[in-house]
Amino acid sequence: MPSSNTSGTTSTSLRVWQLAWPTILSNLLFTTVGFLHIKIVADLGTSSVAAVTTGHRVFFLVQAILMGMSVAATALIARNWGAKNIPRAELVTWTAMALAIGLAFVLSLPIVLAPSFVAGLFGLDPETTAQAAGFIFWLGLFNVFSAINLMLAAALRATGDVITPLCFLFFSSLLNVLFSYFFAYGIGPLPGMGVSGVALGGSLAAALITSLFAFMWWRGGFALKALKHATLDRGSARQLISIGAPSALEQGLVQIAFLVFFAIVAQYGTIPYAAYGIGSSLVAFSIVIGFGFGIAAATLVGQQLGAGNPEGAVLAGWRGLRMALIAMCLFSILMALFAEQLALFIIDEPEVVRLTVHFIYIIALTQPLMAVEFTIAGALRGAGDTRAPLYVTLCGVVFGRLLPALLFLSLSLPVQWVFSALAIDYLIKAVLLIRRYQSRKWLVLDLGTQST
Repeated sequence: MPSSNTSGTTSTSLRVWQLAWPTILSNLLFTTVGFLHIKIVADLGTSSVAAVTTGHRVFFLVQAILMGMSVAATALIARNWGAKNIPRAELVTWTAMALAIGLAFVLSLPIVLAPSFVAGLFGLDPETTAQAAGFIFWLGLFNVFSAINLMLAAALRATGDVITPLCFLFFSSLLNVLFSYFFAYGIGPLPGMGVSGVALGGSLAAALITSLFAFMWWRGGFALKALKHATLDRGSARQLISIGAPSALEQGLVQIAFLVFFAIVAQYGTIPYAAYGIGSSLVAFSIVIGFGFGIAAATLVGQQLGAGNPEGAVLAGWRGLRMALIAMCLFSILMALFAEQLALFIIDEPEVVRLTVHFIYIIALTQPLMAVEFTIAGALRGAGDTRAPLYVTLCGVVFGRLLPALLFLSLSLPVQWVFSALAIDYLIKAVLLIRRYQSRKWLVLDLGTQST
């Protein structure tokens, strides 16, 4: 990695940290909610845990596609904000919000209209499939609110305001867990809905907070204002689609790969499937650290390029990676040391606990590679280079994850071999992303910061 003067490095590191820590905390809250969803239903049995795990994967698929739009919005808003072109940044935000709402509505249709079919794609037993279908239905019904929150939070972070999204997410997470528990077990006058209640209660709570979030934006409560135009800006829409489509496709491929991977694990039975779901929710706590540094890198890269400082943009990416490596490795060590205790906190089924611990150990070893993916890919997307991460992701999930996992399954090897395919995936992506970043070809992309 290139060196720099001490004052420049310190200043960049400080700015990366200032942007990263609220995003990390935000994502830790989000991950904690998913973790507690599983904890809430754990007393209902392994089948309920598997159902919630399935529902989360479908939800993440929809969210991942929407994130493609938020990635494009972040790149364009950050660059225009860095160039002091505030009207253009607000125009991009308004257009991105409208596009995200429309996309969320379309993506929700199959989930709401055919939840049993979607849940049945995982090949689980009838009881688990039925519970997963109920969970998926209620998440899909409130998907538009998720899109609004995702887009507005991304827009504010692109301007450097990372505190406001964190505050709203804190209250959303608190209400989400409370409502999920109340609806799951029928506290007070509420009916006990089990797994479906977790999705309904959590979605309802998130929708209430999102409505308040959007209302404050509409009334001009933030530095980034709502334009309230009756029509969309076609130029901004074209840019958002051009930049966002590869990222949406990338995120969609990642989540589809996750779904296929879950289906492969499901061939080993409900117990390994539940263990993988629990392990994923636990390891996500370290993953979101890298994601936070990736968002910080994307914001700074976009702002530095908008301000005409390409060297500052390059430095921001490298500093984000170094800080992510340190943080993720330390966190993963702690998770590995307490892997069994964490698994036992969720469920007391011995075989599920054993497999969960093995999964945590495998993923802990891949943390440095995951840090590269999150931060360097984030930096590239912040520059508007969304195609390179798409190609890299495609190579990783196909040749590193799915093909080896299918091979291990066909050879009837233990499920731990399937888990280990994840390490191959992240190794391929880390190597290719570093090569792309070092090429500096992403510095010359023209996203447009002209006046409106």
